[in-house]
Amino acid sequence: MNSESLKTPFTWNCPFCNSKTTINMNDFSSNTHELEIDTKHGNKLLYTYFIVCPNPECKEFSLILQLFNYKWVPNVWSRGELEKQITIIPSSTAKSYPIYIPVSIRDDYYEACQIRDLSPKASATLSRRCLQGMVRDFWGIRKDRLVDEICELEGKVDALTWKAIDAVRKVGNIGAHMEKDVNIIIDVKPPEASLLIGLIETLMQDWYIGRHDRELQLKQIIELGSKKVSQKKAKSS
Repeated sequence: MNSESLKTPFTWNCPFCNSKTTINMNDFSSNTHELEIDTKHGNKLLYTYFIVCPNPECKEFSLILQLFNYKWVPNVWSRGELEKQITIIPSSTAKSYPIYIPVSIRDDYYEACQIRDLSPKASATLSRRCLQGMVRDFWGIRKDRLVDEICELEGKVDALTWKAIDAVRKVGNIGAHMEKDVNIIIDVKPPEASLLIGLIETLMQDWYIGRHDRELQLKQIIELGSKKVSQKKAKSS
């Protein structure tokens, strides 16, 4: 998402109703503020965005701030690197998960989402701890290091899932430090923190919710079979 979004529709996953939709000019409003006063941090450019969910049953709005470097290039001011992005509303993009997922895992996930923009490195630390908690709880794998637990996981999950987990381990600074203590706080960029959160959400859906739904469906089939047997016996007696 950038200033060009005013001209080009873009896809949006509403954090309130969780519907995936397309945002156009009627759902989007932005403004800019240029800090051209000399500071020890240089000049800055602030973008503010309002995004309104077009779902008529929702119509909630999100408020997002982006801070960029602002530099003078020949004859014109130019936007530089994105320094920080903060979602003001809602305060967290965390999804709601059922209580059969252990509370410690859900708490780490919720906090990782809440501080993702304010402190990506702390968010990534919580996500790694959340990932370790899931590997230990769901698969019963417990090693001294998270990287060893991930290696042990190979062959227990489908190849694509394991490759995704291993790929995230190798992303940027995260990959260089996941082999150490899971609680070590390292320098992490916001996209890397978001990538870890996305992995956590995928695994909670595939592992915990998938297992719960499968067990529920199989129990219903078993109950249906028992009911049919009972009916058959009743008719023959």
